[in-house]
Amino acid sequence: MPEPEPHRHRQVAESFGTDTERYDRTRPPYPDALVDRIVAASPGTDVLDVGCGTGIEARQFQAAGCTVLGVEPDARMAEFARRSGVEVEVAPFETWDPGGRNFDAVIAGTAWHWVDPIAGAAKAAQVLRPGGRLAPFHHVFQPPPKVMEALAAAYRQVEPDSPFNISQLTGPALDVYQPLFAKIADGIQQAGRFGEPEQWRFDWERIYTRDEWLDQLPTLGALTQLQPDKMARVLDGVGAAVDAMGGSFRMRYTTVAVTAARTLAT
Repeated sequence: MPEPEPHRHRQVAESFGTDTERYDRTRPPYPDALVDRIVAASPGTDVLDVGCGTGIEARQFQAAGCTVLGVEPDARMAEFARRSGVEVEVAPFETWDPGGRNFDAVIAGTAWHWVDPIAGAAKAAQVLRPGGRLAPFHHVFQPPPKVMEALAAAYRQVEPDSPFNISQLTGPALDVYQPLFAKIADGIQQAGRFGEPEQWRFDWERIYTRDEWLDQLPTLGALTQLQPDKMARVLDGVGAAVDAMGGSFRMRYTTVAVTAARTLAT
């Protein structure tokens, strides 16, 4: 859920490892068309995955024929990714030591908002080969209004002073996320070593049952630090809304990559 400067909320950025099994089980993968386009637009198949989490997108790029190295600040997430076959080094990307290694693509799956947009782009430029591609991408999800309204109302009740404004997501989701994408693009431009950034969009849908959605909700950034009693109240409120809709709903996703190629000049 985008915030003006989410990379400053390190305690949230490093809170997703509280339940790695749930995170990996419930977080949706990325469209194959996105993976294929990034691979096709890169000069080779050496990929650096920033904020790789449990390895969801890393495994997809491995399946597409890439060699993937993950960088992940949360040791618990990194350990899960290693067990799933992904090589991972534990560090925040901004301070990670590449040790002279270079890559054909730097990706980040719904994680670049936890990275300083200017320092992150500069580090990416440092490790990318000439012509290599920086491609952070995010899922933008749009549940039905009744589901989001129930979530926002329940969250306001249990966390009235939270900096996370879930109610903003009751509007058009792409509008809400555009400031984040603009900030990513601005960071790429300020790094000064990339071509003009562009957005690639991939639209898709999936059906969630009540239980599937309630299983995923605790992995969302605004909810990972809720106490169990508060989480239960949020899940009860959202579950009642889904029940009122017949026990399932259609989720609309747009996966957006903000991407640019490293210039050939050194």
